[in-house]
Amino acid sequence: MDIKPKVSIDCVGLFCPQPIFQTRQELDKLQPGEILEVLADDPAAEEDIKAFCKRTGNELLTIEKAERVIKFIIRKGKN
Repeated sequence: MDIKPKVSIDCVGLFCPQPIFQTRQELDKLQPGEILEVLADDPAAEEDIKAFCKRTGNELLTIEKAERVIKFIIRKGKN
């Protein structure tokens, strides 16, 4: 899947709840349909971001794991 994010944020080294706070803050700046890339290494980030997207109406397109870093690709929903 070749998706070009409009914005990428690096949350590596940050722990709950910082990755979610930063993800929300950046998504609030985007228009519906735009793509956000989030990099995180918090073990809780995967479940937290999945739940956050489901709760907020944003679409989690992909999750890629490489070494200790997880890359999330999120499409902003209509809200």
